[in-house]
Amino acid sequence: MITLITYDITDPRRLNRTHKFLKEFGLNTQKSVFECDIDEIALKRIRQYCRDNLDLTSDAVRIYKICSPCMKKVIISGLGIKVTQLDYAVI
Repeated sequence: MITLITYDITDPRRLNRTHKFLKEFGLNTQKSVFECDIDEIALKRIRQYCRDNLDLTSDAVRIYKICSPCMKKVIISGLGIKVTQLDYAVI
């Protein structure tokens, strides 16, 4: 499933760690935005990471699941590619 993850993290150290963690799951399309093609297990790992590592009184993470028909309607202005345009193979 295509998932959009956005975050606003107040502490630079937590911010860098979270950014590095999310790079394992998707494409960093903007400063605090990742587009991921993940399954439910990966989504659970991300949610658990947030619970365990962020200060939920001052940090914010938003996770949006995007349906396939909606992905076909995505419009990009300027630079960028859709996460569905990536070719990859599982080895």
